[in-house]
Amino acid sequence: MNYKHIFSQAIDRLHEEGRYRVFIDILRNRGSYPNARCFHGHNGPKPITVWCSNDYLAMGQHPKVVAAMEEALHDVGAGSGGTRNIGGNTHYHVDLEAELADLHGKEGALLFTSGYVSNEATLSTLAKLLPGCIIFSDELNHASMIAGIRNSGCEKRVFRHNDVDHLRELLAAEDPDAPKLIAFESVYSMDGDVAPIAEICDLADEYNALTYLDEVHAVGMYGARGGGISERDEVAGRLTIIEGTLGKAFGVMGGYIAADQMIIDVIRSYAPGFIFTTSLSPVLVAGVLASVRHLKGSSEEREGQQASAALLKRLMAEAGLPVMNSVTHIVPLMVGDPVKAKRISDILLAEYGAYVQPINYPTVPRGTERLRFTPGPAHSEAMMRDLVSALVEIWDRLDLEKAERQAA
Repeated sequence: MNYKHIFSQAIDRLHEEGRYRVFIDILRNRGSYPNARCFHGHNGPKPITVWCSNDYLAMGQHPKVVAAMEEALHDVGAGSGGTRNIGGNTHYHVDLEAELADLHGKEGALLFTSGYVSNEATLSTLAKLLPGCIIFSDELNHASMIAGIRNSGCEKRVFRHNDVDHLRELLAAEDPDAPKLIAFESVYSMDGDVAPIAEICDLADEYNALTYLDEVHAVGMYGARGGGISERDEVAGRLTIIEGTLGKAFGVMGGYIAADQMIIDVIRSYAPGFIFTTSLSPVLVAGVLASVRHLKGSSEEREGQQASAALLKRLMAEAGLPVMNSVTHIVPLMVGDPVKAKRISDILLAEYGAYVQPINYPTVPRGTERLRFTPGPAHSEAMMRDLVSALVEIWDRLDLEKAERQAA
């Protein structure tokens, strides 16, 4: 068995399909985001502008967050000391879980090391504890949700994206007494559309199903206090479990779920992904705690980000670029080819100092490859106009078909 040859072939296939991933070597400049330094392909750092960060509100740069992390570092040191059960349950963790439960109007919350882990651990554990459970999953759910559903070993039914009629058909076809769980997202980050949460909750009530809402691209971003789309639409109280991340709008790292105390206790007690891993460093937790508390009382960052996203969409559409319809802060620009998407990204970085990564399969379906822009409150109009001018020049240079330049 030639193991090296097999691995080499696997990598060669990615190169042939134009979707081999290259990680760009950068450092952000504290206090001046979205400015950063790029070390990729240069003798020393080159100044760039970051356009694809999930730190949507630049909270990872916020003085309150940085100060809280520095204070915690000097107060308790760097690491947590172990798992939550053995030595890693600090007062920072307890305080943050209380803040997150309050954010979503739930009895309790539970921290995980990442949003991926919170999805995988919760979904797999919950379904295993419900004999005969059937999970109904939106077809565009995150890979972490799919992994959790697969690892649960239960039956699953996939409903067409945001299609409540199809979901109803699937629910109606099952045994009324079978345990059911509907898993879906609020903001779908590759298209920028939003789930009909209230309608899905109506179906859950009708068919006695639990609901699991992934709010990772919405927490901090929507609602009067940053509770997400479920807070904005006043439906948080109807959802069984709300899952979120601490590494996007909150600007640090980690994931969590919020639910009633019984469900929190069950996941805490049974989920291997929670039990057997070192807890988040208290330094990170302190930073998130400062971020959550700030965004509960400040809408300035959310409003600035929404204004930036709206302006960039408008400028791209006016320039004839194929910006996709999006009702959220996500600004996706359709390319439809992995090689072209990578080429556009490379030119933007090398010649214009604009950093945006191409999004290829399996993150999006083949033939829908795109560039995904996430303008924040600190991206100026001048930056956006320069970016759009660069994109128009590259579109013309690469002789992309005119249909590809028509706004979606």
